[in-house]
Amino acid sequence: MAENVTDNQGKSRYEAHDDGELAGFVQYERAGDTIILVHTETEPRFRGEGLAGRLVQACLDDVRKQGLNVVPLCPYVRDWMAAHPGYADLVPAEDRADFGL
Repeated sequence: MAENVTDNQGKSRYEAHDDGELAGFVQYERAGDTIILVHTETEPRFRGEGLAGRLVQACLDDVRKQGLNVVPLCPYVRDWMAAHPGYADLVPAEDRADFGL
């Protein structure tokens, strides 16, 4: 699967598409220089292929480029970040313990 991840600002979500079909998304809210990641979802037929992890990584890579702070309210994003400590710096230092980072 070679998905394409884009920021659909109109729907406030990062989307992964496979051959033009929506495969999954990370829903977010923006507040100034902070992005609040609230929900991750993959379509049933794309589950079990690592899509959610690649989607979250692409989202966080883009967020890093923009210089935004992250609030990982989504349990999947929070667990993914805990397993990939190189991304913990996106969460303000004073908030990391609150998210297990």
